[in-house]
Amino acid sequence: MIFWIASYPKSGNTWLRALLTSYYFSKDGNFNQLLLKNIGQFPEKQYFNDFNYNPKIITDTSKFWIPAQEKLNLDKKIKFFKTHNILGSINGNNFTNKKNTIGCIYIVRDPRNVITSLKNHFDYNYDQALATMLNEHYYIFKSEEKNDYGNFQFLSSWEKNFQSWKAQKIFPIKVIRYEDLLNETFKTLKETIDFIDKTLNFKNTFQKHKAQNSIQSTTFSKLKNMEKKEGFIESVFSKKENKKIPFFHLGAENDWKKILDKSYQIKLNSQFNTSLKELRYI
Repeated sequence: MIFWIASYPKSGNTWLRALLTSYYFSKDGNFNQLLLKNIGQFPEKQYFNDFNYNPKIITDTSKFWIPAQEKLNLDKKIKFFKTHNILGSINGNNFTNKKNTIGCIYIVRDPRNVITSLKNHFDYNYDQALATMLNEHYYIFKSEEKNDYGNFQFLSSWEKNFQSWKAQKIFPIKVIRYEDLLNETFKTLKETIDFIDKTLNFKNTFQKHKAQNSIQSTTFSKLKNMEKKEGFIESVFSKKENKKIPFFHLGAENDWKKILDKSYQIKLNSQFNTSLKELRYI
């Protein structure tokens, strides 16, 4: 069965996975980036290699979302996967179902801060980042693999992505705010671990010291320094310059009140008003 760590891009998914892989997949809770492989990404091309999809049709792998998950679940073991996919369907093909999914953590971030991180990560300007966040038909894939959409992910808009996961009643889900993980890291991490353990029927006693180590070894400054020294496996190449874009960019300094132009604040407040209120951002 699959347990999802889901989010819209640049919402804290990587930090949350760093915390969780340190806690669940290391002896002492200390992070190294190889641990992230324990929470891989779905959809991803490697899981469709045994299926006859047309690589030139953008949405064709959606036909095999469920069959690929069924194949992954043949061993009847618990698996963690990250996803940015909307919890929806394309041409009648559902992303997942109750048979293949046991639970989910969805991490959400104030879209007025997401826009700046998205701008940096995808080499956009603010207009492009805003258009992306509003685009209900938005998708991503590995553009370097020309004529092959095997890594297609359907994101939709920031709001549709969030609401699709939050509103579902198929499996247990816990929504956590990036801001709570940032400001009350231990409390939020413990609540997250407790939810995972309960959902997966793990009988483990919460390991406080291990959780503290996972927090101390994944601070923004440590992750940023690690990227400078070692590189980072999830950073991407700039389309404008022949070099990788720093994955860990501003961290807590990404404060929309200080750096986001008023016009974009107004647009985001208007477009996402319902979800912003629901999430207590306004």
